[in-house]
Amino acid sequence: MKSTSLKGLSAVKSKQKKTKKLISGVPLRLAHGGSSTALKSDPYGLCVTDEVDELASNLKGQGDPVGMIDARGDTYPDFVHAITSTPSEGAVEVETDDDSGLEFWAEADPEEIKSTVWRLWMTGTRHHWAWPCPHCKEYFIPRFACLSWDKPKAEDGRELPSKPSLAMKTAHLECPRNGCLIYEMDPSPDGDPVKTTKEWMNERGDYVAPGQSIDTDGVIHGEEPESWTLSYWASGLASPFKSWGDRAAAYVEAVRSGNPRSIQSVKNQGFGELYSPGGGAAPEWGEVMECTDDYVMGEVPETVKVLTLTCDVQLDRLIYVIRGWGAGGTSWLVEARELYGLTEGEEVWDTFANVLTDTYDGLPLKLALVDSGYRPGKKFLVPEHRVYAFARRFPHLVRATKGSSNPMRKPLLANKIDIQIGGKEIKKGLDLLRLDTDYFKSWVQQKIRWAKDSPGAWYLPEDISEDYARQIVSESRMRAPGGKVKWVQRAKENHFLDCESMQGACAMILNLSKLRDDVNPSRRVVREVQPTEMPEAQPTRPAPNRPARPSSVWGSRGSIW
Repeated sequence: MKSTSLKGLSAVKSKQKKTKKLISGVPLRLAHGGSSTALKSDPYGLCVTDEVDELASNLKGQGDPVGMIDARGDTYPDFVHAITSTPSEGAVEVETDDDSGLEFWAEADPEEIKSTVWRLWMTGTRHHWAWPCPHCKEYFIPRFACLSWDKPKAEDGRELPSKPSLAMKTAHLECPRNGCLIYEMDPSPDGDPVKTTKEWMNERGDYVAPGQSIDTDGVIHGEEPESWTLSYWASGLASPFKSWGDRAAAYVEAVRSGNPRSIQSVKNQGFGELYSPGGGAAPEWGEVMECTDDYVMGEVPETVKVLTLTCDVQLDRLIYVIRGWGAGGTSWLVEARELYGLTEGEEVWDTFANVLTDTYDGLPLKLALVDSGYRPGKKFLVPEHRVYAFARRFPHLVRATKGSSNPMRKPLLANKIDIQIGGKEIKKGLDLLRLDTDYFKSWVQQKIRWAKDSPGAWYLPEDISEDYARQIVSESRMRAPGGKVKWVQRAKENHFLDCESMQGACAMILNLSKLRDDVNPSRRVVREVQPTEMPEAQPTRPAPNRPARPSSVWGSRGSIW
């Protein structure tokens, strides 16, 4: 209040309080975001909230602080709530407007976004800061993906890890419209000797909303979106206080530190973008869509010799994938479906049994893996583990699996477990396969980028759904500072990823990478083992004393190694 412009307008000192000031008779309340009392103490016509992402989602059990603030403005017909913040975590995609060619942040499921300010921004007009390329004059929306820098190379041409110093010196933007290279400190295109290219771009920049376009003269075309909230996003690349070299060097230094939180800080604070844990090296769903081949879902390509099925179990459905395998471990997705029904009951399992015993273009299934990590039903209501019981129904086809979040000595290990069937405990009654989650999920990511038309290629039907593609890249691999590998979900649904990672286990068990062209596919139909009455025990002679033979998990199938 010592400002010259406000000193004469302020009330006398006796009426001024630490958190409440009077200026020209108008009260100004300073409130702490962690105090529900302060937020509810006065009605007001204008509220300015800074760093809303730092506020608690439920303030002392009284609800959302933003909602509490908005309620204080009910007595003002022209109430305005201005909110600013640095975003935090969330998974969001970029979508290209077909008419304008601009790349906007796509709308996302609010449950996938942890950042409060980003969720609020999505409910508004979603204006983006756009500026012109100094070369082609086309407008584009700057973001981290536009930033590039030179990478050091070894003598043999191999690319080496980036260095902060080199990134700072060589940082530039690549125009997403025509690939033009833009250098920040180049002279202004209009010939002004004291103005840089970045200053020239910012002077001509403007906010554009999805559905609008902007021509090379900077004129915006299209109606303003209908919303009672004006929302704006601008990239940190447009900041006049930090150079692109500073941004690039900070990012490279954070990546080299190996600390995910350092990377998050740079993405959030430096670029104004959401941070998705582990998102850097993971494929995008668009790459998954590029794995298509010339066939449709449900068809079995002629070169397929073996079919395998994998299944993920949830409360209300079974999600399964059938993949066909050809020479050299090349594979094609044949089916990816969901069977709805409460898995604690028997009906959905009977339907699933028909899927297992069916043939596909005359080919039966060779192996089925069912994840037992989720146990359908409460144990005191459904004593029998449905997955274990189902595996017992098809002992020559179905294997129960369970993923391991900790590193394993081998990617796949088998051990016998005790199970309860029909109210009776059976000692060592089932072979449970333990799968190395990191190994087989990494296998899926490798297959997405596998060279096409080469042995081991991984194909999808041409009518594959976007939902399937998004689920395949719904998790990212990241390494914690202590060195432990962790898979972090980028999206809520990840069931098809789990199924496809188990397909990698099928390939290992059946040694499908060694499959030859001259092997004829087996047409043997799998039959269900019917439960029979146990015969009364008969006297038997003692077994001959022979040396023990090495056991195999698969019986006559031979060792998986």
